Amino acid sequence: MFARVATIATAALIGAAVSASAGDQGDPEQGCDGSTYEIVDCLQAKTVQWDKRLNAAYQTKLNEAEGKQREQLRAAQRLWLQFRDANCLYYGLGEGTIARIEAGECMRSMTEKRTLELEGSLARK
Repeated sequence: MFARVATIATAALIGAAVSASAGDQGDPEQGCDGSTYEIVDCLQAKTVQWDKRLNAAYQTKLNEAEGKQREQLRAAQRLWLQFRDANCLYYGLGEGTIARIEAGECMRSMTEKRTLELEGSLARK
């Protein structure tokens, strides 16, 4: 069981690294269609784009925060990443090829929501 989880996690990381150079597939407005492979590849590319925005928003918030608030943001982000990865792995462990699509959509949507959350709190400053 652990070997299967490690294999899925490794495959997801490799896929994200490959998709980082995938080009226009990461356009958040573009739909993901095609074969399972094409859909998963597209979702990974979109996640990479959202992750870039997430990191920028997080760094901005981190630089603005001071003292305990800064440490709490750092702790919250680390826990959020653990939760996102564990939550999406749940979907990835499902049966059939749809599990790969569900896991990919989980990563994309959770990363998008966290990005918009941090960016939204930037706008309130």
